[in-house]
Amino acid sequence: MKLCWSPKALVALVCASTFSFAAEPRGDDPNTETLVVLGTTYRHTATKSALEPDRTPQGISVISAETLSLRGTDSVAEALRYVPGVTTELRGGAVSRLDLFNIRGFETVQNYFDGLQLLYNGWNLQPQIDAAAVRQIEVFKGPTSVLYGNMPPGGLVNLIGYSPERTPQHEVELATGSRNLRAGTLRSTGPIGDSPLSYTALAKYSERDGQARSSEEERQVVSSSVDWDIAPSTLLNVNLYYQNDPEAGVYNSLPAAGTALSNPNGALPEDAFAGDRNWDHYEREVLLAGYKFSHEFAGAWNFLHQARYMLADAYQENTYNIGLSPLDERTLGRRAYLTDEASRGITVDNQLGGLVSSGEVVHQLLLGVDYLRLDSEIKYEDASAPPIDLFAPNHAQIVPVTLDFAASGLSSDFGIDVQQLGVYVQDQLEWDALVVVAGLRWDDYQSDEKGRKYGAASNTKVDQEQVSGRLGALYQLPGGIAPFASYAESFEPVPGTDRNLNPFEPATAHQWEAGVKYRDEASLTDMTVSAFRITKENVVTRDPSGGPLDQIQAGEVRSQGLELELTAQPTPALSLHASATLLDMEVTKDNNGLEGKTPVWVAERTASLWANYLFLSGPMRGANLGVGVRHVGETQLDSLNSDTLPSHTLYDLGLGFDLGNSEFGLLGWSLELVATNLFDRRTVSCYDQFNCWFGAERSLEARLRYRH
Repeated sequence: MKLCWSPKALVALVCASTFSFAAEPRGDDPNTETLVVLGTTYRHTATKSALEPDRTPQGISVISAETLSLRGTDSVAEALRYVPGVTTELRGGAVSRLDLFNIRGFETVQNYFDGLQLLYNGWNLQPQIDAAAVRQIEVFKGPTSVLYGNMPPGGLVNLIGYSPERTPQHEVELATGSRNLRAGTLRSTGPIGDSPLSYTALAKYSERDGQARSSEEERQVVSSSVDWDIAPSTLLNVNLYYQNDPEAGVYNSLPAAGTALSNPNGALPEDAFAGDRNWDHYEREVLLAGYKFSHEFAGAWNFLHQARYMLADAYQENTYNIGLSPLDERTLGRRAYLTDEASRGITVDNQLGGLVSSGEVVHQLLLGVDYLRLDSEIKYEDASAPPIDLFAPNHAQIVPVTLDFAASGLSSDFGIDVQQLGVYVQDQLEWDALVVVAGLRWDDYQSDEKGRKYGAASNTKVDQEQVSGRLGALYQLPGGIAPFASYAESFEPVPGTDRNLNPFEPATAHQWEAGVKYRDEASLTDMTVSAFRITKENVVTRDPSGGPLDQIQAGEVRSQGLELELTAQPTPALSLHASATLLDMEVTKDNNGLEGKTPVWVAERTASLWANYLFLSGPMRGANLGVGVRHVGETQLDSLNSDTLPSHTLYDLGLGFDLGNSEFGLLGWSLELVATNLFDRRTVSCYDQFNCWFGAERSLEARLRYRH
């Protein structure tokens, strides 16, 4: 596929923008003394500047690599289990091929990697960065459109990768565990001889059985990054990320009867599989190639230009269910389908920033232009498939050559072309103990869908513009207390027209947030308490004055709640991370019978606690013991709230041994033992009566690492 660039793309490539610095932010494990080097091109997610999260007037959570390792994290979805305001693993634990979660009640699938969006075609081809390539995860809460354009109003997740370091360090890791896990990781960083070049490189291979019966998961990852210090004020970085998933587990669902609800035939086991081993395959290949150029001008101004090209493909053979027989409640109707998808895209962000002083007031100005383009080709086929008896399953009924795709009339072959150009400006004002962040952004979003979709010609265009704003203030009081308040806006493009053929406008949202942040350096205590209210408008709903398929933008959704996040170190050996969320989400305007209902996958109450104990003496000296508990409250079975799914509480355990500090005397060696869902609690998530998924069952993992 060939990408043809418009004048807007060329403008974005040469235009400018922020502040160049080396950052050392603290993660959420305060008794870890590892120096975090994120590179001179790193920017804090919430401001694209050097402003620390504890001085930013909006909610943000940070997870360090050490914490990810001790908790046995293998994916972004797993990493978010202890973040307030986030409900993760929405499709359960058996589905691992995508990171699906919501933030403050709104689903979010557009992750960022080193500040640039991971382009997603909205179907089955979503780039998924492996946790081994992630140094830090930052969760930016609330509307983020002022800096990032088209995004859901709940927030975004930015994955920070490893940066080259001048101090040589090399590491090898072997892992084994539940479901026949076998994995190996090589990592290396350091200077390249006596040159101004430094590098970091990663290679990983992993395979294991999937949670669902007969499924498998396999992954190969290669990642590298090279810094060239052209001059003391100028740096060029070239980076590459390649991932191949020959097998990525299952994706199909199970009915509510037998999983979330009772069934006269009994309860389905957690490894239940409604698909067919002859027609169950998903492979994905993703290449990300990018560069960053940073230059500091005289006079406290600096420029950062970064770009990334994506080349990705995915092929899938799968089934979906069409309902459980009411006669026996065990025979499940199915259809077989395949998707063949290819995406090409580019993302560019230019930032020009600098300091301007006016008396005692210091302004950090940020001017930015960003651009993205995604071209994706999608083929889809659909055919009738034999039903399956869920309680006496035969997983070898489908004969691929006999599938009659032509008979369904649902064949699709179409392309999606998406472009977004954004221009933004931000003023970060600091006056004594006061910090004010104000921003404004203009976006031009275009998408064009052409081809044959579900058997009919499709030609859907979207051409929408939107202006988004943001204003927040934080005041640092004596004693580390900092009250803050903010207002932020976001937008999401909406395709289609009303019955009068008037094109829809973007769905918009705004958030009011207020709270208090507290930081005590002496006791390594950080705390954020915030209250928020998000209102999303221009939601598409049925037109009461038109036909059954006519729609208007009269819908509205409101999310409001309280969040608490606390990190503390009450003793030199003990550190704590606690979070709690109260969330009230409701469809406040709708013509489809949803008004007053709570959307699916939204828990009113969630809470978590992770306690980490570092052994400072004795035969266990250097060992870390981590114990975690996470609670997820009741959620709705479907959008009509016909039933509820019960709350659940899960326990995790992590134990890390520094074998060089212990009586073993093995310098450079360490061992980690991790257990998630320690007591193997059965959990279920559902989208509706037809589509439910089991949560992750108990997993045990051991990792042996050598570092020098």
